[in-house]
Amino acid sequence: MSKDDFELARGSGNVYRDFGRLDAGLEQARALIAAKIIRVLDDRKLSTRDAEKLTGVAHSEFSRIRNTQLRRFTLDRLIGILGKLDEDVEVTLTFTPRKHGSHPAPQIA
Repeated sequence: MSKDDFELARGSGNVYRDFGRLDAGLEQARALIAAKIIRVLDDRKLSTRDAEKLTGVAHSEFSRIRNTQLRRFTLDRLIGILGKLDEDVEVTLTFTPRKHGSHPAPQIA
């Protein structure tokens, strides 16, 4: 197999958008915040039980974050967890209109 057998595709910077997910921005934001929480835990060598003692957040929540099971977390909940880990968060939002036809219309049964 040679290098000519591959096609390079540049991503948008949001893998969820690249795969056509409807809530791509939300999923990306949750993933970025969760990644920061994991980095803080790793840098401080905190187990999920140690993190629970430090923050009052259940160790099962930290386990879900470590396993990227993020659907049940709101952005403010994840930001609050970072705050309990003594991390400040600054949020910058960018709003852009969706390209017409880029997302399928919801189907009503």
